[in-house]
Amino acid sequence: MRKQGGSESARNVLDPTLPIDLSARQQRQRIVDAMIASVAEKTYSGTTISDIVRRAAVSRTTFYKRFGDKRSCFDAALQHSVETLWAAASAAIERGDSAPQAIHKAIAATLDLLAAEPGLAHLVMGEAVNVEPSAFGRYRNELVPQVQALWESNGGERGELRSDPQLAFGRAQVLIFNKISAGQTAELPQLLPEIVYLVLLPFGGHDVAVRQSRLAERRDLGAPGNVAA
Repeated sequence: MRKQGGSESARNVLDPTLPIDLSARQQRQRIVDAMIASVAEKTYSGTTISDIVRRAAVSRTTFYKRFGDKRSCFDAALQHSVETLWAAASAAIERGDSAPQAIHKAIAATLDLLAAEPGLAHLVMGEAVNVEPSAFGRYRNELVPQVQALWESNGGERGELRSDPQLAFGRAQVLIFNKISAGQTAELPQLLPEIVYLVLLPFGGHDVAVRQSRLAERRDLGAPGNVAA
């Protein structure tokens, strides 16, 4: 006599359509990822809680256990995206890199990640400004000290800055923002020479910035350990 529903029924029970995921951290991350994806498709104002919970495959109750409202979820997605970018930048730097090389590599990794993750790029450099107009200024206030610390920790000279880093970083932000707004996120790595020059200018001066900018045109990171590179 033939058994009905044998191994296929067992497999359906053991491998449900939705993966078993009861971890609060994993649920929170799924919700954040859903926010990033929805904002990329529909903008922040067009995104609803229903959109987010559908993409994240969680209930509204679960959403409100993890976040107070849509804005707090957006803020968490923005923070996650910024941390992801900084982690990629940090991972690109190798022991023995000079200060100019370290910053060059960090910028290259950041632009590459933005190009590869258009949803993340749109949220960080597009919707963040629409939701919070002061976002660009906040980025600069946080980023300038971090880049200066990166410069000094990799052997860069300490002392008076050659130009205003806030102004230089602001110009770099505008270049990136314009590319994303024009739907040219995949082309962001083409900005590498200009961004490298703008970011390095306050710390290393014109000659160092030009040297790395020219290397960036060839996607050449120079010789490790060469402080003048």
